[in-house]
Amino acid sequence: MVVDFAEMEKKWQRRWSEEGLERSDIDPNKESFFLIFAYPGVTGYLHVGHMRGYTISDAICRYKRMRGFNVMFPVGTHATGNGAIAFARRVERRDPDTLETLRENGCDSETIAKLADPISVVNYFNEVYLNNYWKRFGFLSDWRRFTCTIYPDYEKFIEWQMIKLNKAGLLMQKPYFAAACPEHGPVAIDASETDLQRGGSAELVEYVALKFKMEDKFLLAATLRPETIFGLTNFWVNPKADYVVAEVGDEKWILSMAGAQKLVEQREDAVIVAHIVPSDLIGTVCIAPYTGKEIPILPSELVDPGVGTGLVMSVPSDAPYDWIGLVDLREHPEKLEGLNVTLESLAKIDPIPIIKTPGWGPLPALEICEKMGIKELSDPKLEEATKEIYKSGFHRGLMTEVAGEYAGMPVEQAKDMIKSLLTESGEAIDFYDLSEEVVCRCGNRVMIKRIPDQWFIDYADRELTDKSKSHAEEMSIFPREYYDNIQGILEWFRERACVRQGNWLGTKFPLDRKWIVEAIADSTLYPVYYLISMYANERLISPENMTEDFFDFVLRDEGGAEEVAEKCGIDSALLLRIRDEVSYWYPLSINLGGKEHMTVHFPVFLMNHVGLLPKKYWPRGIIVNWYITGGGGKISKSKGGAQPIPGAAAKFGVDPLRLFYAHVASLYVDVAWDDDKVEHYKNRMLRLFSIMDELLSAEEKPRSRIDDWLLSRLNERIRRINEAMDVYDIRSLANEVYFELPADLRWYTRRGGAFRGTIESFLETWIRMLTPITPHVAEELWHGLGRKSTVSAERFPEPREDWSNPSAEAEEEYLRGLIEDISQILKVTKITPDKLVITVATDWKMELFYMACQMARSGNRDVGVLIKSAMGMELPGADKKAVLKFAKSLMADLAKMTDDLLDRISSKFDEVGVLSSSADFIASYFGASEVVIQKADDEKRYDPTGKADAAKPRRPSIFAE
Repeated sequence: MVVDFAEMEKKWQRRWSEEGLERSDIDPNKESFFLIFAYPGVTGYLHVGHMRGYTISDAICRYKRMRGFNVMFPVGTHATGNGAIAFARRVERRDPDTLETLRENGCDSETIAKLADPISVVNYFNEVYLNNYWKRFGFLSDWRRFTCTIYPDYEKFIEWQMIKLNKAGLLMQKPYFAAACPEHGPVAIDASETDLQRGGSAELVEYVALKFKMEDKFLLAATLRPETIFGLTNFWVNPKADYVVAEVGDEKWILSMAGAQKLVEQREDAVIVAHIVPSDLIGTVCIAPYTGKEIPILPSELVDPGVGTGLVMSVPSDAPYDWIGLVDLREHPEKLEGLNVTLESLAKIDPIPIIKTPGWGPLPALEICEKMGIKELSDPKLEEATKEIYKSGFHRGLMTEVAGEYAGMPVEQAKDMIKSLLTESGEAIDFYDLSEEVVCRCGNRVMIKRIPDQWFIDYADRELTDKSKSHAEEMSIFPREYYDNIQGILEWFRERACVRQGNWLGTKFPLDRKWIVEAIADSTLYPVYYLISMYANERLISPENMTEDFFDFVLRDEGGAEEVAEKCGIDSALLLRIRDEVSYWYPLSINLGGKEHMTVHFPVFLMNHVGLLPKKYWPRGIIVNWYITGGGGKISKSKGGAQPIPGAAAKFGVDPLRLFYAHVASLYVDVAWDDDKVEHYKNRMLRLFSIMDELLSAEEKPRSRIDDWLLSRLNERIRRINEAMDVYDIRSLANEVYFELPADLRWYTRRGGAFRGTIESFLETWIRMLTPITPHVAEELWHGLGRKSTVSAERFPEPREDWSNPSAEAEEEYLRGLIEDISQILKVTKITPDKLVITVATDWKMELFYMACQMARSGNRDVGVLIKSAMGMELPGADKKAVLKFAKSLMADLAKMTDDLLDRISSKFDEVGVLSSSADFIASYFGASEVVIQKADDEKRYDPTGKADAAKPRRPSIFAE
């Protein structure tokens, strides 16, 4: 079947817009439901990965709207930071990849020329996101409320937030070592990578940089283990690295160029004054701090000049890399050519035992290398060996006698004491680095920089933390693991830098306008601003009206309307109307965002609400969605490999994509993008049209028991869906509607169902159930059914008591189970049946079965009670021995059943009657000439194998020949 998805999408989106379905206005007769998704950063084109969370958001909102809620679903963009600036710079320098991407997405030369300006970049992508993504996907979002974090009115909101945080005692200033770009200043390093090209998982590494004296200079070696200085045997220098001399006060320090650049950022008194050739260092000696020991300087290309200071002290007793480094030089003397190092001098170097560790000898590095067969520096097992020795030695080891006064001390304790000793004596300094390379969006490498007067939001505040944790317990947070974990995350949260200096887009910090409010700090309270933004967008209020008094009134109920209105310069009725918006729509029902927000955005979102707004406005829920991945991980705008959204929509259609996002997996697992899977969902969409055509064109048949079954199954699936959607389980909705209900229909038609009344009731109900996830297709089918309204404005089905028919369901489930059993028997015996004999259990077994089911459903599964009851009953045709045996097996079977299964099998019906009325169907199904239905106690029963007596309730005996 040919369906023009693009034309269909345009048609229905126009209709929704004409009817104003997306508009969200106060309705006191309806309960409100307010959902947002985490607004995207304006850093370039979005891709199919982003649309997963966005689409789920729209589907949830459509469902809630159809359940009678008044839904608020606004959207916006996050332009704060350097993303748009970096994009504009790439356009300005005519970066080929950037220009090609723009052209591929339909951007003309005139527009491209304008995109060298960051504000133009923001405006351009705002339009792209709105029109090419969210509207293109059929979202029913209130477009009147769109906002962007660099709009002047939004900036007034953020200024108010900062002022209130300060008045609440939640802002503080202190020196800070922060990740910073040389051009843009401080950047946020977190999983969202808002400011970064890469490195969002990097962590701050706090080294101790030890000074090794060499003539009138010091070699600066960064280490995490200062207590190992007692085991020093040599010093490592990379013979191919670029080293420099930095003047720091009246001292001269030697370190790599990369290390010196970090040093300059961390110390105002550091100046790079000269370069130094590695060969001038190698072959000489230096003096270790504290011990005063003279050690040789040796070459090693494994020393990474970009890590720490680019110089490394060597402790071969406990460092596998150091030990194999010495072995490597001894076995490859060619590496020493021209470096003033002899094999004789290497032979004199012996590892020094410094740590006693349970389970290891005095030289654990040598021991583990021998144990793991490590002989070369290129052996990947070196990393594993290093982690093992460092972990066991640090956590369980004791210092040996070589450590002097520290002998016998736990290594963890010795580390802290020796670090303090060395830094206080001036023999070492604190030195900061990142655990992996971090690159700003502009392309510069990020380093750690000392900022003397950094502003922070004090998320460590005890009262704020306790209130936030307490409220989180009352929230609906999904998945459950995050509900459990958020308590620890809130407890762990500490002061977070909230402003930065440099070339950034964003709100000027009202307490000191040389600072810009950073990208996390200005995206915590923003859901509530959607309730105000419409009035700014429609020019009913201006940024000048949005004073502290204005926000205090509408968000905190502070002040009188007349007085505040006069101060703000707006009409009091308008002021009250805006406050009414807030009081009607807030608190936020759901904040939906990617898993990168679990330790970044969501905690501060909650804590800012708790710290600044009345309790009645604290948020109700959070949903975390996992990623759509490419071949090797999360799809990223900045890393390429992301399929454009318009291209995917044109290729597959919007609704197939929406179904893919909703059904392919749980929202709480990552999913790999797969064209073939999306094509499968497209075919399933096309099949919906065929199903309806086939049902409506079929020759009508009289109503029968199968009609009762279909409507009852439909009713049960409605109940399940509504129950699942109480916890926002969109995948269960998709599975029931797009897979289980079509399977029910196939069985219905196979069983001969074709009653027009049932079919129309089913289709009308089913199409409404299709609407939240695939609204365009649902509208097309709805009108194909002859309906004139928009199905998006209809109510979602509710269970109907008159459709519920447990006995009809039980009968049909019984029949389907029987067919399955027959199929298995025929498969095993390889019989092509001419005759099928089905023997139903005796009446006394049936009576005992129903009694046992009733007992089990009431919680009593005691076989003794059942036997005692049975002995007091009249059971014609039953002997005591048979009753005892059957009762025991019956209770054993029931003990394994779930309550749901018990409920289903407990419905009373006539097995012989059901099978007799279905005999023709069974014969047709298996191609048999004859189907015989008999009871186990029939005098003339056909039982050539003597197994008829084995028949049990719900499990008849089957014979095929």
